Amino acid sequence: MTERIARFEHDGREGYGALSGDDTLDLLEDPGYDGPRRTGEQVALADVCLLAPVADPRLIGVGLNYAEHAAESGLPAPDQPMLFHLPTTAVCSPGDDIVYPRQGSVVHYEGELAVVIGTPARRVSAERALDHVFGYTIGNDVSERVIQKAEMANGCLLISKGFDTFKPLGPWIATGLDPSDLQLTTRLNGRVVQSTSTADLIFTVGELIEYISAAVTLLPGDVIMTGTPSGVGEVQPGDVVEIEIEGIGVLRNPVAAEETA
Repeated sequence: MTERIARFEHDGREGYGALSGDDTLDLLEDPGYDGPRRTGEQVALADVCLLAPVADPRLIGVGLNYAEHAAESGLPAPDQPMLFHLPTTAVCSPGDDIVYPRQGSVVHYEGELAVVIGTPARRVSAERALDHVFGYTIGNDVSERVIQKAEMANGCLLISKGFDTFKPLGPWIATGLDPSDLQLTTRLNGRVVQSTSTADLIFTVGELIEYISAAVTLLPGDVIMTGTPSGVGEVQPGDVVEIEIEGIGVLRNPVAAEETA
């Protein structure tokens, strides 16, 4: 059974809820990685401010994981997952501004399926990997390309993808989905710029978990951003980016220039 689990702020307090219908949240005791526990209380969705669905997640990014995106980048498909860590301070919530930094000159959106781990995973097979997944949310792997090119020339990757607000997540976590063939659509100011299926992933969700967990124990609340499809492009202050994934919903964030001191 599919559920949509939200993290939110209401009357100055943070909470979790399972979406009931389209307009009500059944309040939960906690995120419910081991099974949602309802408190019996409800709150209207319109009365809360949605937060990134995982608090302070450990983020793992994946590069060049769609065949068409590798082709548009002029690079061969990798023979093993290209992984990088991302700072938790880069995470922002649905509706928050993506802040275009002072150092920025070429900033791109990247719509992505994000995997939320539910139970510890160590040396699990691809065939059993989805047993350790709590659910799926939407991510935007915002990237500053000039800095990224310089970093990658030196064999590193952090600042270009790690600016504060460069990792919007949301609007909630959808459980019970099959991640193998979900439609992903990104819109920039209402215009479709990315449209593909997760069936184009080079390394599936199960294969990514198998590869990572062979070395790193994945823990509840860890988030794997699975890579972006073809169609990446620039954003500017004043733009609005919407990423929609079948079965999950829409993640919407405006872009704003960093304020000068």
